Amino acid sequence: MDTDGPLAAGPLAPLPLGALPPLPPLRLAVVGHVEWVSFVGVDHLPRAGEILRASHNQDLAAGGGAVIAVQLAKLTGQRIPFFTSLGRDRIGELAAEQLEALGLDLQVAWREGPSRRAVTFIDGSGERTITVIGERLSPTAADPLAWASLAACDGVFVTAADAAALAWSRRARLLAATPRLGLELIQASGLQLDALIGSAADPGEIYRPGDLDPAPTLYVGTEAERGGFSRPGGRFNALDLAGPVVDCYGAGDSFAAGVTAGLAAGWSREQALSLGCHCGAACIGGRGPYASQLALAGI
Repeated sequence: MDTDGPLAAGPLAPLPLGALPPLPPLRLAVVGHVEWVSFVGVDHLPRAGEILRASHNQDLAAGGGAVIAVQLAKLTGQRIPFFTSLGRDRIGELAAEQLEALGLDLQVAWREGPSRRAVTFIDGSGERTITVIGERLSPTAADPLAWASLAACDGVFVTAADAAALAWSRRARLLAATPRLGLELIQASGLQLDALIGSAADPGEIYRPGDLDPAPTLYVGTEAERGGFSRPGGRFNALDLAGPVVDCYGAGDSFAAGVTAGLAAGWSREQALSLGCHCGAACIGGRGPYASQLALAGI
C-alpha cells in the first residue's frame, strides 16, 4: 500500500476512550444524501438460483450522510443540522421522520422524483453487500436552504452536494468530505479540504496523491479490521473488538464522524483517529447503523 512518504516506526495504536479529552461544545453540520435501506440478514450471500430465508430485516433511513450526522449527534448531545434531499414520496416522508427522531435538524430539498432506496444483505460474518436503487439525490446551493448558517460551524462533513454548496460548506472552520462526493467535483471547485476520509479498499472511494490540487490537508484511508493509514502520519491499527461483529454497515461513516468531531475540536491527529476507531468499532456491534453507535452525551 502506497502511503506517500516515510511512515512512523510502527502503526499507531488507538488511544483508550478514557484517555481522550472531553469534546468541547461544537457546532457541526452535515451536507449529504439519504437512502431508504432494507437490511436483510442472511447466513451467506445467495448463489445463483438459491432461495434463502432471512434471519431478520428492518427498513431504515441511512446512507453515508445520515449515518455521519446521527453519529455526530450522539457524540455531541446536540441536534445536528443535516442538509439533504429527498423525494416527495412516502419513503421520503418516513426518512425525514426517522432522522428527526434520531437527533437531526433537517434542511430538506424536496424533489418530485422518487427517493433513493437500497437493499443491504448482512451475512453471517457481519459483512454487508449493498445494492442501490435509483439516483442519489443531492442538495444544491440553488435550493432554498439555510446555507449561510454553515459559516458559523466548527466543522462540516459533505457526502453529496454541488460545487456551489461545497463552497458554502467551506465557510466553516473545518471542511471534511468523502471521496464519494466526487474527486472531479472537488477539483473543479478549486477548494482545499481539511480532511478527506474514505475506504482505501472501496473502488468508489479510492484517492491517490495528485488526484486533487490543492491536496487535502489530511487524507485518511480505512482498511476495515486492518485499521488504515493517513497522509501525513502513516498507518494506524483498528481496535481489538470486545464482542462479535454483528453488522458492518455504517462503520466507516461512523469512523469518519468521530475523526471529524475530533479535528473540529482541535485535537491532534492521533486523538481524532482514535475517536474515529472507537466510533467504527462501536457501530459494528449492533444491527443497522444506529443501534450501537458510540454515544458520549444524551440528546
